Amino acid sequence: METVGKGRNRYHNFDKYPEKKVEGYQAFEGWEALREKIMGEASSPVIVAELYPGVCKEEVVKGLEGTGACLLDAERCSLDDEAYHRLIDPFLTDDRVFGIMNTLKLDNVYDPEKIKQMREEADRLVQAGNKVILYGVGAALVAGDDAEVVYFDMPRWEIQCRFKRGMTNWKTDNADGDKLKKFKQGFFVEWRMADRLKKKLFWRMKWVVDTVEPGKPKMVSGEGFRAGLRLLATEPFRLVPYYAPEVWGGQWMKEICEIKEESDNYAWAFDGVPEENSIFLRFGQVRMEFPAIDVVFFCPKELLGNRVHARFGDEFPIRFDFLDTMGGQNLSLQVHPLTEYIQNTFGMHYTQDESYYILDCEENTVVYLGLKEGIDKEEMIKELYEAQEGKAPFPAEKFVNAWPSKKHDHFLIPGGTVHCSGKDTMVLEISATPYIFTFKLWDWGRLGLDGKPRPVHIGHGKEVIQWDRTTEWVKKNLLNQFEVMESGDGFEEVKTGLHEREFIETRRYRLSRPHRLKCTGSVSMCNVVDGEGAVISSTDGSFEPYEVHYAETFIIPASVTEFILSPLGKECMVIRATVR
Repeated sequence: METVGKGRNRYHNFDKYPEKKVEGYQAFEGWEALREKIMGEASSPVIVAELYPGVCKEEVVKGLEGTGACLLDAERCSLDDEAYHRLIDPFLTDDRVFGIMNTLKLDNVYDPEKIKQMREEADRLVQAGNKVILYGVGAALVAGDDAEVVYFDMPRWEIQCRFKRGMTNWKTDNADGDKLKKFKQGFFVEWRMADRLKKKLFWRMKWVVDTVEPGKPKMVSGEGFRAGLRLLATEPFRLVPYYAPEVWGGQWMKEICEIKEESDNYAWAFDGVPEENSIFLRFGQVRMEFPAIDVVFFCPKELLGNRVHARFGDEFPIRFDFLDTMGGQNLSLQVHPLTEYIQNTFGMHYTQDESYYILDCEENTVVYLGLKEGIDKEEMIKELYEAQEGKAPFPAEKFVNAWPSKKHDHFLIPGGTVHCSGKDTMVLEISATPYIFTFKLWDWGRLGLDGKPRPVHIGHGKEVIQWDRTTEWVKKNLLNQFEVMESGDGFEEVKTGLHEREFIETRRYRLSRPHRLKCTGSVSMCNVVDGEGAVISSTDGSFEPYEVHYAETFIIPASVTEFILSPLGKECMVIRATVR
C-alpha cells in the first residue's frame, strides 16, 4: 500500500467541517429573527430561556429585550454565591486538576421559597396581560412544567476557549483564575448538573439555539433538533474536530489536517470525544453547531446498542484522539488509575485504559511502556520526587522500557502501566472515555505554554503503578498483539487488541474491494489509518453512502447492524473499536 510518510500530505482531503443535512426543517439566524419566531409562535404566556453554563447571559438578555415580554432573572432564586460554593467545594478539592464527580442537581442550588415568590411575580405579570420570559441557568426549574422552553446550548470546547479568554465559572468570580481549575469546576460540577436538567428538557424544547458565535445566534425548532439527533443515531457520522497546542506538540497535524490557525505546534486533535466535540447539522441554508453529547443523551440505545447502554448508561465509552510529537518532544511520563482507585477517589465508574496506535513516525522513535526487570520501587519513587523538586532530571530509561516503534504498531496500555509516547511520533490514542485522569510522574523538567509547571501527581501515581508489568510481561501482553481473523482476496481482518483488562476491542481492516461487515451490538468508532479513504454503504438503502478520508475518525451507530466498507482508491486500512 502506498502510504502517507515522508512527503506527507498527498491526499489533501481531510474534512475539518463535517456536517449532516436535516431535511424538512428551517433554521433562523440573528436576534431579530429569533425574537420574531419565539414570540410569534409562543402558545404559553410564560417562556423559559434555559442557558447552559457558559452561554453569555448578558447577550441573551440584550437579545430578548426587544420581544416586549417582561424579563425575569431566574438565577435570583438560586443560593447566593458563598452558599453555592459551600455546596460544591467538597467536590472540587484543593487539587489543581482533579475533583470528585458530584451527585448534585441544579434543584439543590435553588431556594424553594424564592422560586415560589418569583412564580407569584410571574403570575401577576401574566394577569396584567404580559408575556414573561424567565432566563438563566436553571430557569426551567423556576418556571414550572407548563412553560415553553427555548434552550441556549454550547459545546464544552467552546466553553474551555472562553475560560482561557477570561470567562468565569457559573456564580464564581474567577476571571483571572487558572484555566485548569476553571475546567475542573466545569467538568466535575457545572456540566454534570446542567446535563441532568438538559436530559429532562429534550422533549420540552420548543426552540434550540446555537450560541457558539458571539452576537450571531442560530435557532431551530425542537422538532428539527431532535430529528437531527435521531439522524446521527441511525447512520455513520463524524464529529467536528478541534486542535490544541502544548509544549510537546508537533507539526504533523498542521500539514495533514491543513490547519490554518496560527500556532507554533498542535499537540492534540480531538474528533472522537463526544463529551467535548461538536456536531454540525445543516437546516436549509443554516449550519448549526451543537454538543455531540446531545446525541448520546437523546438516543443512547440506538447509538450505543442495548448491551453497551445497559453497561454505561448515557455515556459514550470510547475515545479517539491524536497525540502529535512529530518535530516536538516526549509526552509526560504517566500512568492511569486502576478501576477501584478511580471509583474510590474520584467517583468515576470506569478508568482510562488506552492504547497507542502508531499512525506515523520518523526513524528511531520509541514508546516508553512498562518497567524494567528488577528495578527498585522505592528508588524509582525517590528519584521521581527528587526530579520534581529540581534536584536532578529523572533517568527515565533507567526504570522504564523504551520500545522501538514503527508505523502501524499498536501498544496496549491498561490502567496502572507506566508509559508515554516519545518525540517524532504520531499517535492515534484509542481509549476509554475518562480522559482527564492522567497522573504525570515526570514532565522532563519543562514548563507549560502558560509558563507554569505542568501538574505532576506522583502521590496518586505511586498508588496505582503495577510494579509487575515489567519487560517480559509487556512484550508478551502489550506489544502488537496481532491475530489474523480473516484473510482472502482483497480483504484482511486483524485483531490488534486490546488487553484482557480493557473493555475495548480493536480490529484493523485492509481492503482493496468492498467487504460486508456486521455490527456486534456495540457502537463502532473508527479511523482511516492508511490510504486515501473509505466509503461506508448501507446494505438496505437506509442511508446514503458516507465518505471518509485518511486520518478521519467516524462513528457507526449500533443501530446500523450491517454495512459495506469499500476503499476510496486502490486500497485502504481502517481501524475499528467496539465494546466487547
